[in-house]
Amino acid sequence: MLSRSLMFLALSGLALTAQADAPAAAETPAAAAAKAGVSIEDVRTFTAVYNLVKQAYVDDVGDERLMQAAIKGLLAGLDPHSEYLDPRQLTDLTEDTSGAYDGLGLEVLTVEGVLRVIAPIDDTPAERGGIKPGDVITRIDGKAVSADNVNQSVEMLRGNPGSSVVLTVIHEGESAPVDITLKREKIKVASARARWLEPGYAYLRVAQFQEDTGAELKRKLTKLRGKNAPLRGVVLDLRSNPGGLLTAAVEVSDVFLDSGTIVTTRGRLNDTDLSFSATPGDLTEAAPLVILVDKGTASAAEIVAGALKDNHRGLILGQKTFGKGSVQTVLPLDDGHAVKLTTARYYTPSGASIQATGIVPDIELRDLKLTVRDAAPTLLTTERDLPNHLRGENEQTEAAGANTEAPPLDDYALNEAVHVLKAMALRGPKAAPAKG
Repeated sequence: MLSRSLMFLALSGLALTAQADAPAAAETPAAAAAKAGVSIEDVRTFTAVYNLVKQAYVDDVGDERLMQAAIKGLLAGLDPHSEYLDPRQLTDLTEDTSGAYDGLGLEVLTVEGVLRVIAPIDDTPAERGGIKPGDVITRIDGKAVSADNVNQSVEMLRGNPGSSVVLTVIHEGESAPVDITLKREKIKVASARARWLEPGYAYLRVAQFQEDTGAELKRKLTKLRGKNAPLRGVVLDLRSNPGGLLTAAVEVSDVFLDSGTIVTTRGRLNDTDLSFSATPGDLTEAAPLVILVDKGTASAAEIVAGALKDNHRGLILGQKTFGKGSVQTVLPLDDGHAVKLTTARYYTPSGASIQATGIVPDIELRDLKLTVRDAAPTLLTTERDLPNHLRGENEQTEAAGANTEAPPLDDYALNEAVHVLKAMALRGPKAAPAKG
């Protein structure tokens, strides 16, 4: 992502180019349009439509409203991620990247008038209420979501903490909509978490990529390792991670890499041709790594998954990811308005673009849940259940690990990740290359 200074430079460069190519005063509008690459027919058509709306639309429409609609339509026709930002939307975007805002905790995408959920954020009203990646929101408080009001519908998701909203949702794979009542909260997203699954096996969760995500993950991993035995394996959970800042994705990738390319970006402006590489120092000391992904793993989360996969640092486990392989830059227009514009595509270290294709896991898993199997009760199951049994030498050791947290029984993917990690750990660390 471009730095703020580069955003201004890029915008200024475009302005200077426009001034240098500006027509002389005596040049007609038609000639100027033709020189700029716009045909006179297109100019006439736009002017005719504009005048027809002004003269014949059922209600009086002001010039400002028409121009705002024209600008939004111009950007909406490019791709789903480019948009014009008014002061409120610009504030919302800033809050998203800082991780604090009032709302439901949803990352959504508007495509052809449809409001689709990319992913709910961990421990938010949306996640607790049962919203899933791929869900389609058809109504908000009874008001239908359509192509005409989809942007306003997104704004309706936010509101004062404590206020309620009813979402009519169609879950992926189902045909009947359901109503889900949610209460808005002050969303303060803890973007990174760390805990032990069992002695030697760490679980790292990154929910989204904010300004401080990289530093937060390093801090929590260091604190976790400071109290326990060396790492035997790590699960990095990127499921339902809607993405965020490219720079944060680079920092998180660098936690697990000692060298190699992380990601490159390429666009039309020179400032968008960037390459990011890992710095020496793998904080996990090359411990076996499994990365969990699903169809809600998007954007910056896919950068991390692609970097670790192409550098052969870990195994990708789960479902094919969302497939957002583009970079957006916020280009300020004035103090309160900006354009969020798709300025580049990003490429994984192997040179692949995952735009609209996603990342295919090394081991694919279906969306399943584990359940307890009914079985007839038994009086005795192990030697430990016998009264006055001889105490084992390792009983105290097992009890010492009781403060760890095993994977939830219904989290099939996480349980499988632990199994894979244990198999990888049996192979031992890779031998260092011989030096001649």
